[in-house]
Amino acid sequence: MTSTDSGLPRRSLLAGAAVLGAAAALPTDVAQAAHASAEPAPAGAASPGRYPSNWPDPERYGLADTRLDLWPREDNSFVLPLELRPRDEELGRVWIRDTYVNCFVIDGRPVYVATGTTNAPGRAGPAPWNDGIFVWVSSSLEGPWTLADTTGIRPGAEKGKVWSPEFAGENRPGRTVVAPWQEYWHDDQFGKRGNVWAPELHHVRGKWYIVATMGDHSRKVGSFMLVSEGGVEGPYRLIEGNLDKPFGESFIGGPDFIEPGAYFHIDGGLYAEGEEAWLVLHNDLYAKFRDDMEDIVPTTDLPKFQQKPYSTEPYLEGAYVFKYEGKYYLLQAAWDWKWAKPDGTTRYAYDKPGEGRQHQYDVVVAVSDTFEGPYSERWTAGVGTGHNNFFVDHHGRPWSTFFLNPSAGYWSDPSREADAAVPGVVQLEWTGPAGNRLYVKRRTLPWTQHSDLTDPGR
Repeated sequence: MTSTDSGLPRRSLLAGAAVLGAAAALPTDVAQAAHASAEPAPAGAASPGRYPSNWPDPERYGLADTRLDLWPREDNSFVLPLELRPRDEELGRVWIRDTYVNCFVIDGRPVYVATGTTNAPGRAGPAPWNDGIFVWVSSSLEGPWTLADTTGIRPGAEKGKVWSPEFAGENRPGRTVVAPWQEYWHDDQFGKRGNVWAPELHHVRGKWYIVATMGDHSRKVGSFMLVSEGGVEGPYRLIEGNLDKPFGESFIGGPDFIEPGAYFHIDGGLYAEGEEAWLVLHNDLYAKFRDDMEDIVPTTDLPKFQQKPYSTEPYLEGAYVFKYEGKYYLLQAAWDWKWAKPDGTTRYAYDKPGEGRQHQYDVVVAVSDTFEGPYSERWTAGVGTGHNNFFVDHHGRPWSTFFLNPSAGYWSDPSREADAAVPGVVQLEWTGPAGNRLYVKRRTLPWTQHSDLTDPGR
């Protein structure tokens, strides 16, 4: 669950967190200018002036806020020291995309979990196949982080791997671990196919759930959910609603090599509050889970979040709902497109008018009083932090994950390869009950004094 209304103590953000590796290789001028931020006022402070203020948004809705204050930096972020697997030894850290981290207080003790999209040994990326979902656990955000102990479930198998298409042999009557549509397969174009991406791990009503997506090279592309029959390490099985297909209905989408009828809604996530739980999907969709959590409630058409689209709505993914201080925050990943204007300056926007190229993979956020909406206009909450999640640590302090997408844009440059695809976390700051925004923790200078740190020509 993602609410902070659970009575957890709220304290100021961690000051001077140890930077474990290069959390974000900022341009030289930014690195030189970075300094530790002053601690924000505690939540509930009487004076609104004690909260950081909302930044004025770019004047045309749909423009990207590229200010370098919104980047992960050494003073506000770090890379989690996840336990290495044999495949990670050469790189010296875990290569991961779609980094997911959360904290659950169970029997009075914090349990931190981490997961994401990883590669099979010897492969440069997670497609056309990878080898499943790995989970790391810790009692502290700073670590030590260890792989979930799966050795009692699969002796001799790689530790920490909680689910994979290769586990199809574990299927038994009445218990499906891997459905036929999730198994590896082969074709003449790609050879071995079948990959899983963007897993999320949740603890709801005393059980562990994983929501993830079978990727573009699978027989069917879309979101599914697993439930553990034990602890966070598993063993996991597939829920009843995904035995034949992903959630929702198929539609035309995805790359040309996806077979007609095989594409469903991707980037599935879970939001739970009280005794109710919802599936959150890309394309602004959501669905309520049945009480037994074995499927979503049947409906003719999946409902959509009420939010204000850009004038030209781009492709959005990585949808996630987070509740903080009584408000609902809808996160979505959007590419910031960069292109040259006729006057020689540069323009950055999410709605991609004109020709341009991908620049940064950002998270845009909107806020609402209710889960369904209506949601506010979106704002840039973090530059380069897209396809992430927000969470609170066991002190009630808000954080965001990031991974710095190496597939395109700024972090795809070979000179930045060592700093991309990381299990990163960055502090967030809340602008109080009047502003009701969450941003990557900015520097202490007022925004009007940041002209030297602003991307030119926005």
